[in-house]
Parts: sequence; C-alpha cells; structure tokens
Amino acid sequence: MGILSTVVITIVTLSIIMVFHELGHLLVARRCGIKVERFQIGFGKPLWSWKDASGTQYAMAPILLGAFVKMLDERDGDIEHSEMHMAHNRKNVWQRMAVAAAGPAANFLLAILVFWALFFSGETGYVPLVGQVERNSPAFQAGINPGQEIIAIGGEKTPTIQAVSFHLLDYLGETGDIQFMLKDEGLDLAISRSISINEWLVGIENPNLLGELGIKIYSPPVIPVIRKVIDDSAAQRAGFLPGDLIVRADDREIKIWSDWVKHVQKRPGKRILVEIIRNEELLYVDLVPGISKDNEGNIIGFVGMLVESPRIPKELHRKFDRDIWGALEASINRTYEISLFTVKSIKKMLMGLISPKNLSGPITIAKVATASALSGLESYLGFLALLSISLGVLNLLPIPVLDGGHLLYYSIEVLFGRPIPDKFQVMGFQLGIFVLLSIMILAFYNDLVRF
Repeated sequence: MGILSTVVITIVTLSIIMVFHELGHLLVARRCGIKVERFQIGFGKPLWSWKDASGTQYAMAPILLGAFVKMLDERDGDIEHSEMHMAHNRKNVWQRMAVAAAGPAANFLLAILVFWALFFSGETGYVPLVGQVERNSPAFQAGINPGQEIIAIGGEKTPTIQAVSFHLLDYLGETGDIQFMLKDEGLDLAISRSISINEWLVGIENPNLLGELGIKIYSPPVIPVIRKVIDDSAAQRAGFLPGDLIVRADDREIKIWSDWVKHVQKRPGKRILVEIIRNEELLYVDLVPGISKDNEGNIIGFVGMLVESPRIPKELHRKFDRDIWGALEASINRTYEISLFTVKSIKKMLMGLISPKNLSGPITIAKVATASALSGLESYLGFLALLSISLGVLNLLPIPVLDGGHLLYYSIEVLFGRPIPDKFQVMGFQLGIFVLLSIMILAFYNDLVRF
C-alpha cells in the first residue's frame, strides 16, 4: 500500500479517537451548564464552520491531526456579565472534574462499543496448541510437551493464542513462577506445570514471550507456494509467477518456506538454479538474489516474493458466540483488562523493568493502523479500540496539560478547600509540557530506529 493510503488511514484512525475524546468533554460541559464556544476538527484556518442555537461554533480545518473544544472561561479574557454563570472557571470543582474526566471516559466508551460489536458478531481465535519444545529450555525442564493445549496461565483462562500472549505480558520484569495449566489431546484432566522466572525479559525490546520459554505454538507447515511477486524485484526479473511451487534450489530439496528463505539469504548476488512446478510442469529458473540487510545489519539475499498462507485445520479454530448482553459484559471486561495492563506497563517502564524502546510513536501507529486495515475490518476495529484505550489511560496520567493533571489539581482543591495558586499551576503546566515533549521525542526516536 502506498504512502498516501497509509497517511489517510492514519489520519482517519487518529481523528476518530480524538474527535470522540473531545465530544466527551463537549457533552459533559454542556450538561454542567458550561458554554462551549468552539468545537473544531483539525487545525489551521477552518474550511467550513457552522454555529448552532446555543452559540457553539463547529468547524473543520485542513490539518486533520486532532480536535479541540474551547469553553467560555474568564482566564481567556473578559466576558459579558450575563454569561459569567456559564464560564468554566465559575463551576464548582466536581463539575470541572467531570468535564476533565469525560474525554478519557469517552475513549473507554468507544473501546467498549467497538468490542461489543466485535464480540456480538462472533469472536474468533486459534487454539494454543504446543507444537515444539526446545530441548533444555525452561518449558522442557518444567515438563511441558508438544501436543498439549495451554488452557490457563496464572489462573487466567487462555482459550486462544492471543489470550496466551496477553497473560504472559503481565509477567514481564517479574520474579517468581509462571503457572501453566495444560491438557493432553483427548483427555479432560488438567496438568499443572510451573516455570520459574527472575526479572523476566527485563529491558528486552519486542520480546518473543513463548519463544523465550522454549515453546513454539503449532502451526501447519508453510509450503513454498508463491502468493505474490513484488514488482521490479529479482523474482519478477527471473520470471517467477504466483502459484509456482518451489521444489529444489541448487540440488537442495525445499520442503517448507523457511528452507527457501534460508537458502536465499545465504546467497546475496549469487546465482541460484531453482526447480519449480507450474501448472503440473517441471521448470527451471535462474535467479540472482538482490542484496539487503537484516535487523542486525548483516548482508543477506532478497528476491521479493510472498508465500501462500497455510490453512489452519478446522479443529484448531475457536469461535465464541455471545448474545447481546454477554457481548456487552465481555467488552467491558476486555476494556478493563487492557486498561489495567496499560497502567502496569507504564509502571514497569518507569521502574526499568520494561525497555523504553517498546514505546511507540506516530510512525509505528501508522504502520500498525495500515497493516490492520489491510487485514480486514475486524482487525482494524480491534486496533482502533486498543489505541482508544491507550489514549484514555495516557490522558489520565497526573501530568499537567493532560486531563489527569487537571484532575490532580482539582483533587488538591477538594482536599484543601481552595484552588492551587496560579503561579504554581503555570509552573506545573510548564513541567508537564517538558515531560510530554520528552516522551514524544523518545517515542519518535524509537520509531526512526525501527524504521
């Protein structure tokens, strides 16, 4: 997908989340009797605007990177005496707290609504069946065997591979034991196995959770059948076509796709004689791989082709059908679990138990948003819900300039019976901007390094 499409998908994704956030502020402000002077989507000179009967101006601007709400407030300048009762600063502290909390609450509500729709339409996943256990690995020493299904981790049920990964993330940086509950095929008896960990994967960027324990989840072998040939690539120049089955390379039998990838990567710029089957006919193709680099900077061969995805057996598919109320309950629980996990992750990052390299910025968001959109509506909506939860949690952090900072100030006001002096609020906002900019720079730096 081109850069333009990526930019459009990213803008649409962020706009949905931010507009929903600001709508939360707007609706609760009105409910509290506060006059909303302006609600604008985007930044810059408005391309379109309209004013309703209450005097709120709605506008659309060309730079679609967010939205904002401007409320009537005496601190922004003189206002008419007849409107003073509608000023934000004239409202009691509980009303101001409600307005501040409404934005993050709207993000959580959006996630609940999205998950509700997804769960009601039927949640799908794959059975977490152990395929391989690396010899002398922690899983091997604990007695976990291939063919066993992981049914729970730490007392939490794991009906799908996604659930296994989610619950393992909870153990990052921890010391203690990971308790696995497993089940052998055809048996109902659950088996308990424990793996000891000590500051597990502290400081590791993008850890392979199951792989670090020595477990590989079962997946069907990937047969080397070409799904797509990249334009202007070595594979296209050699004459490969979608549907070709690779059977040999330089007299080496190619049984699975990884055999082919390894063979190519070891031969950058070197001729390879490839045997393929096309329309039941055996053909020979001369191929010279291009030269590329892996993540560690090593020179590798690259040819530019994608493989056909293997078909997962029906017995490994798992679908959860829920009625409308069951789906609502599941969506609330999922939103709560992800919110709690996000808070724990931030705490662990501050403690140094999770690498700050895992912090992502706009480039990573753009890549993930585009990839999820390409994977289908269900995948994209799931990412939208996750991003909305992240924005809601981050906005509740007690950092001045964020909603959580306002809530902190209001809480102090409730505690001491009077607002924090303006000069201290200004100092707090300046500190908050510094902290926020530092986080944004780190996230953007991480993006550039990955890119």
